[in-house]
Amino acid sequence: MEDAAAPLRERTLTPAQARARFRAGERTPTAGWCEGWIQANLIAVPERLAGDLRLFAERNPQACPVLDVGEPGATSTRIFPGDLRTDLPGYRIYREGEPVADAGDVVEHWRPDLVAFLIGCSFTFEAALIRAGVPVRHVELGTNVPMYRTAVACEPAGVLRGPLVVSMRPVPERLVATAVEVSGRYPDVHGAPVHIGDPAVLGIADLSHPDHGDSVPVRPGEVPVFWACGVTPQEAVMASGVDYAIGHLPGHMAITDLRET
Repeated sequence: MEDAAAPLRERTLTPAQARARFRAGERTPTAGWCEGWIQANLIAVPERLAGDLRLFAERNPQACPVLDVGEPGATSTRIFPGDLRTDLPGYRIYREGEPVADAGDVVEHWRPDLVAFLIGCSFTFEAALIRAGVPVRHVELGTNVPMYRTAVACEPAGVLRGPLVVSMRPVPERLVATAVEVSGRYPDVHGAPVHIGDPAVLGIADLSHPDHGDSVPVRPGEVPVFWACGVTPQEAVMASGVDYAIGHLPGHMAITDLRET
């Protein structure tokens, strides 16, 4: 894992520079990278399921804000001119709804029938939170954001069903309203929080054991704040037993050529 100073070094990179580093083999979560540029979740499914995934995203827009969709078999999109098979820092491969491998690239696994969806990521608005004085703990610590599978069911579509996934950031109580206002300006990357406070309301039993990413401390005077997370489609792939799919390794995002503004 990168050390805590890494985001300070990487935040001024352009998307093309970051993608080149990932293509060359760098493996790291991307929180704090390429400030000012939109980061995205990747989920690629067989063409016959693309319509179901589109509808799933439409019915669950806060968790699945679609930024772009590729042509069948395409390895780039309008907003991601790099290679989707090599230019993310980590991938996860699914067969029959099970994660079967994590990989640094998926050149040998990409199929001509795969349709890639790029879904907005909340890493995009973290720089704006920091500018507004809201601390972002996992960026401070140089770790991955904690992500949790909730007991809240998404609205199903076609063969796809599954739980809402959320990311969590501890926020000082006095700054919660600021965090809500700032993130609410970014609806294309999940927008405002879906829940503030008691994790049990979402069915989360223990914040110290996230389903994805790394645990971070919630300090005295802080409140856990939860945002919808773009890992939700990958959970739907698993819950629905989808025969084949490729996603990003949670926290290891596609960095697009879209400006955050």
